[in-house]
This record gives sequence, C-alpha cells and structure tokens, in this order.
Amino acid sequence: MQRLYDFLRTHPTGVDAFWAVVLFGISLVAETTKQEATGTDAPALTIPVVLLLCLVIALRRRMPEKMLLLAGAIGLAQLVLDVPTTPADFAFVVIVYTVAATGARWASRLALGVGLCAASLAQLRWPEQDSSIAGNIAIVVFQTLPFALAWVLGDSMRTRRAYFAQLEERAARLEKEREAQAKVAVAAERARIARELHDVVAHNVSVMVVQADGAAYVLDAAPDQAKKALETISSTGRQALAEMRRLLGVLRTGEHQEGGEYVPQPDVEQIEDLVEQCRGSGLPVDFKIEGTPRPLPSGVELTAYRIVQEALTNTRKHGGPNAGASVRLVYFDDGLGLLVEDDGKGAPHELYEEGGADGHGHGLIGMRERVGMVGGTLDAGPRPGGGFRISALLPLKPAH
Repeated sequence: MQRLYDFLRTHPTGVDAFWAVVLFGISLVAETTKQEATGTDAPALTIPVVLLLCLVIALRRRMPEKMLLLAGAIGLAQLVLDVPTTPADFAFVVIVYTVAATGARWASRLALGVGLCAASLAQLRWPEQDSSIAGNIAIVVFQTLPFALAWVLGDSMRTRRAYFAQLEERAARLEKEREAQAKVAVAAERARIARELHDVVAHNVSVMVVQADGAAYVLDAAPDQAKKALETISSTGRQALAEMRRLLGVLRTGEHQEGGEYVPQPDVEQIEDLVEQCRGSGLPVDFKIEGTPRPLPSGVELTAYRIVQEALTNTRKHGGPNAGASVRLVYFDDGLGLLVEDDGKGAPHELYEEGGADGHGHGLIGMRERVGMVGGTLDAGPRPGGGFRISALLPLKPAH
C-alpha cells in the first residue's frame, strides 16, 4: 500500500490523466443517454469541448495558470456557440481549486472571479423554463457554492503548505546554526586545550632540560647536586604527566574532573609552588603579594597561573644563564594585577610583537587569548634597562 501511495505521489500527472479519462467516459455516457431521451443530436462541438475540458484535468498540476485560461476560453466558447453543459464542466471546479492551491496569485484571484460568475452566466444562457425567478436564483446560488468552496479549500491548502515550508526552512536554518555553533565550540575547545598543552609542556620540559644539563655538568664533581637535579626532573615529569592526564580526561569526557586520577586546575595559590619550582631549577625569582587576597573566578585563577608560568618559562628560554626574575601579584578593588619582569637579555623582537610574524610566539598569543577571555588587558615587551616585562590586569568578580 505504501508503494502505491508513493507511486501516486510521485506521478501526479499520470493520476490526473487517469481521472481525465474517467471524466471523458462519464461525459460520453451522459451525452448518449441524453440523446436517447430527447431524440435529438448533440451539437457538433460537444466532443471537442469535452476533450479540451478533460485535457484541463490532465494538465492542471503541470500548468495551472495555462489550464485556467484554457478553461475560461472553453467556457466562453460554450456560451457563444450554445454548447450546453456536460459532466466535463466539472473541470471548472477542479481548476479553480488547483489554481487557488498552487497557482500564481493573479491566477487565484482570476479563478475566484470566474468561478463566482460561471453559474450566473450559465443560468442566463440556459435558464430553467419551468422554474420561477426565485427558483433560478436558488439554482445560481446552489451552483456557485462549489466554486466558492473549491477556492476556499485551495487557498487554505496554499496557506498550509506555505506554513509547513516556513517551518521546514526554519528547522533547516536552526540546524545549520546549531552545526555552526558546534563547530565554533569545538574550535574554541581545541584552542583552549592547545593553550593548556603548550603551557604545561613548555614549562615542565624547560625545567627538566635545565635540570638535566645541570646534572650532567656536576655528575662527577658533586653527585649530591646531580641526585637532587634528577629528583627535580622526576617530580617535574610526574607533575607534567598529571596535568596531561587531566587534559586528556577533559578531551574524553568534556568535563573537568577533580580527585581520582586527574588533578584540579592550577590556581593563584599554586603560583608560590611554581616560583619555588623555578628557584629549585636555578632561576632566582622574587615573589611578592600586595593587597588583600580574595576569592577569584576559576577562569581568572587559571589565567593568572598560566601567565606567570609562561613568563617564567620565557625567562629561562630567552633570559640567558644569569637572568633573574620577579613576580608581583597586586589585589586592587576591581582587579588583579600581575607583573613579571626579568633582567636577562629578553626575547627576540619578532616573538612579542603581535605574536610574531614568523608564527613562533605561541606563548604570548596564548597569554593574550587567555586575558581577552576574562576581559582583561595585557602588555608585553622589553624593559627600558634590559630584560623583559609582562604586565596584566584581570577583572575581579565575586566567586560563585
């Protein structure tokens, strides 16, 4: 049954042609019966008129406007040439419905006007001899109703189809918007994970490299110092692995996991541990906190930690062997200030101006992105007396 329905729906012209043949047969039978009852011959143009009206039925959905004009011409020909109505004139009602449902607006209005006038013109041309004036009027009203109902039904179908088409278009647009938002969210998450991986790997690996070089240098002369350096490498590696597991856990589950296998995100309180780690790796760091510490949003906590981490990593990479650094955290009424300075030779110029034209300044690009996400400001560049300076202001909001 479903196959038959699908076939009929996909072949509308074939279905209309079938009903046109049926209507033609009914019209022939009716005309033959009429001739036998009256004993008169039908007008010579009856068969051509019936054929053309059946053609209107067959092609009504393929060419609704043209079939409406053809039907109107046939109706005028019937009036002028005195071809009485036949069952094939039912095609007028059908084409009025079709044009109202699928045709152009001008054709729909024309169909309504023609349909309302058709019964009156037919009654004037072929009046009922045995009926009174009131009876003729009643006949006109009765014959006009099918045309009016056909047009109303067709126009309702047009409105319904337009409504469903609008709903489908809206659903498709919303689906595209959801896909676009999903792609943006995925890209943002990938960028966030990339920043996290860069900060974790760059900092911890640089500490491990410095400690490994130091251990190799003093391995024979000072075994105790070499052993301490190896212990630092081991603890730093474990910390890096722990943070890497946390990031991989985020990628797998989409959520930050606390406790168990994954460590919580770094916060401002851990900056002091970060400074101690840098001191243990041989980088002198002066650390001070000014103002009254207060609760911070988690995004600001992580941003502050990563900025200090990246700044100290850059000092080790670009500051030279005798560089020292200072870290200042200042709690203002409306923001948290960060100032990280070193007295080394500073980073190359192309790494801090707009992220670097050569594409290597990913650390500073990540800083700017992090600060921008929390609505803060960042200034990075060389100090007047030598070295490098990074200054950031992060807005404070009550932690929830």
